[in-house]
Amino acid sequence: MNGIAYSKITKKLLVEVRDHTALITINNPAANTWDAESLSGLVTLVEALNADSNIYALVITGQGEKFFSAGADLKLFADGDKARARQMARLFGHAFETLSAFRGVSIAAVNGYAMGGGLECALACDIRIAEEQAVMALPEAAVGLLPCAGGTQNLPWLVGEGWAKRMILCGDKVDAATAERIGLVEQVVPRGESLDAALKLAEGAARQSPSSVAVCKTLVQAARSNPLAQALPVERELFVDLFDTQDQKEGVNAFLEKRKPEWKNG
Repeated sequence: MNGIAYSKITKKLLVEVRDHTALITINNPAANTWDAESLSGLVTLVEALNADSNIYALVITGQGEKFFSAGADLKLFADGDKARARQMARLFGHAFETLSAFRGVSIAAVNGYAMGGGLECALACDIRIAEEQAVMALPEAAVGLLPCAGGTQNLPWLVGEGWAKRMILCGDKVDAATAERIGLVEQVVPRGESLDAALKLAEGAARQSPSSVAVCKTLVQAARSNPLAQALPVERELFVDLFDTQDQKEGVNAFLEKRKPEWKNG
């Protein structure tokens, strides 16, 4: 599937393939909110990217200059319909869990407000780069709801329980400088530069062995739940398993021969 075919999945997610990176732009003006179409589209898109051996990384950003994403459109929940609420919660969860499980490196270029489900999308990525004017929040409790797409679980892992409670329970909004200080984002850049910074980082990921990246990512994410005594033997076994891949042979020999490796993603 090429970049043109990717874009046919949904008009609310623009897709451009740049070398080994898929650039995804959330395109639902004015606030780049998520809905059933875009959430389902994200699942289909990430699954297709997983199957495309040419793709090593993805970058996700928001259309325009003001919003990365404002999350869900609250009009969906105004009538109190529990069936719709359950459907949307499942769609949000499935979409961002699929994004989190992307086999390559995922980078959020936070180019503006990332609120509610918008921040949860960024939290589902491996790395977050924010522009200096970006604002991040999980304000669901202010309207009688809660973050249901991983926010209550992913945020404490990054920033600790105290800051997670400030943001979720007290409604604290976080600017980019604070986000970097508490570990919510890994880098802050000037206005308009998050996409270039994210794409540059993705280029670095593309120089890594795709099969190694996939295994390393699985191990790092498993550290959230697996005891150390259980994880360390698995780490050693997966190291040995990589010797069954073409990438291992190519990587070692390319280094010894002082040339650039040509990855086969397997």
